[in-house]
Amino acid sequence: MGLTSPRKFAKSDPIVMAAKISSETASPLGGAESAAATAPVSAPGQTSQPAATAAPATAPLVFRPGLEGVPATQSAICDIDGSRGVLTYRGYPVNQLASHSTFLETAYLLIWGELPTIFQLRDFEQEVQMHRRVSFRIRDMMKCFPASGHPMDALQASAASLGLFYSRRALYDPQYITEAVVRLIAKIPTMVAAFQLIRKGQDPIQPRDDLAYSANFLYMLTEREPDPLAARIFDACLILHAEHSLNASTFSARVTASTLTDPYAVVASAVGTLAGPLHGGANEDVLDMLDEIGSVDQVEAWLDRAIAEKRKIMGFGHREYRVKDPRAVILQGLAEDLFLRFGHDSMYDVARRLEAVAAERLGPKGIFPNVDFYSGLVYRKLGIPRDLFTPIFAIARTAGWLAHWREQLGANRIYRPTQIYTGSLERPWLPLEGRPTPS
Repeated sequence: MGLTSPRKFAKSDPIVMAAKISSETASPLGGAESAAATAPVSAPGQTSQPAATAAPATAPLVFRPGLEGVPATQSAICDIDGSRGVLTYRGYPVNQLASHSTFLETAYLLIWGELPTIFQLRDFEQEVQMHRRVSFRIRDMMKCFPASGHPMDALQASAASLGLFYSRRALYDPQYITEAVVRLIAKIPTMVAAFQLIRKGQDPIQPRDDLAYSANFLYMLTEREPDPLAARIFDACLILHAEHSLNASTFSARVTASTLTDPYAVVASAVGTLAGPLHGGANEDVLDMLDEIGSVDQVEAWLDRAIAEKRKIMGFGHREYRVKDPRAVILQGLAEDLFLRFGHDSMYDVARRLEAVAAERLGPKGIFPNVDFYSGLVYRKLGIPRDLFTPIFAIARTAGWLAHWREQLGANRIYRPTQIYTGSLERPWLPLEGRPTPS
């Protein structure tokens, strides 16, 4: 059965036409690199104007490590007010979405730009439900992965493999755009849960059509139907991790998207970037840190030593925030809700004490808990293994990556930053016998 026409749950937009223009005007020798030498494309009925001659650059290039503070795109998807601790998706505060929305409704908002009507949301939910299953060939491929492999590596390979089955790179076709969005939102959780069981020597559990998105994932992961509160809290966690402006993995997604490759490659590249320890996985390190501290009475001494040794305090600090991350505020409340229902976690007491002591030591420097500080405690209480924390991050962030993919297609220009060369000046080639021996 085919996917619903995008007109049923997304207003038509010029994004796919922009992608078509980009692909049609690309150079046959690589398209991307020759863009600067190509005359601008005129709208239908207009006459092309000659490209203006750029004035020679005279100002010296300024190197900013990590592109910190350098605007790389214009986006209407997410906004961060780091001084006030406010995060909005398409203008909606994330705390309102976490309280009142669902992950699929929030994904729809991020990708298509507006909150859906009741009919659009129903259609979107049904399409995602219909496409949760993955090909037996993908499952067989995953069975060949080493059981000791990291789930993020398995997810990157599995996400890329979807392109073998569904990629036409028809970026000018609204139906293709819709199909890709639905398939990736639907199948990424299934692949994460499948690998978890496969590496334990078990067969993957098929999705249940009677369960909602988050409840179904927890069911496939744990082999039992989750408590409704647990499913709702997990759904809120997905909302909180769905999007966060131009972070490393989203930038990777936009760079890959700018080449006009297929969306499965876009998501796979983002997953690979998220797998790095400087981006994803910090909530795992938070739990390791809390285990190392051990008890509430050890917090002050441990923190003083860590500061003296200039160790990184995991779960604290964020490049965008100078106050407590708004997502950390919400996650702390979610953790407390879980503890009330399913029992207390003594590590939460250690975390609270650490936050209080760190506010005295690090608060004046604008260093406060970020999204990772409490999320690991939530996931642990839900019974999720630590090395699945980052794949769950990827499940949520797929919505944001796809939103940026669509936005990139709307005004595409391949990313091609410059560099400041620091190598040797031009020098002649030497024959082998004439080269100096290294000292």
